Amino acid sequence: MKILEEIKEILIKNDLKIACAESCTGGLVSSYLTDISGSSAYIEQNFVTYSNRAKINILNVKEETLEKFGAVSFEVAYQMTLGLLNYAPCSLATTGILGPTGGSKQKPVGLCYIGFGILCKGEPVIKIVKFQSGIVNSDANKMRVEIKEDIARNALINLIGFLKENVATCKET
Repeated sequence: MKILEEIKEILIKNDLKIACAESCTGGLVSSYLTDISGSSAYIEQNFVTYSNRAKINILNVKEETLEKFGAVSFEVAYQMTLGLLNYAPCSLATTGILGPTGGSKQKPVGLCYIGFGILCKGEPVIKIVKFQSGIVNSDANKMRVEIKEDIARNALINLIGFLKENVATCKET
């Protein structure tokens, strides 16, 4: 994937490493990132934080935030992304609903919040993207896989944009 080569180039050129925390994507973003030879030069560590407990224990997501907003929310994605910056100077987090169950009118199947973070002169810069997959499939298992792939691809495309916007001025000091 050309996207992966571009991410690799940006991170290595700027001597940066990334950490990922994935809920709905279940490690797919991490899998894609490691598809490129030499990925150990820019990946610090990745987590699948599927449960709320994992989000709390590994990423310091506040239990109150999960209770008030739910795991699939801007606020939880923000805290996941921020918590990852304890592991690496760049971060990417996903939390969403793959379906076919679990969706609602307020939070439909295919909804995902994707977080991007970078340490900028020691301070976190975080961007959260709300993404709604348009994948519909009558086969529930295929739909889950297709939504997961859609979210992972979107996360990687948005990661490139986030890095291009921030990396030059936000190298860790």
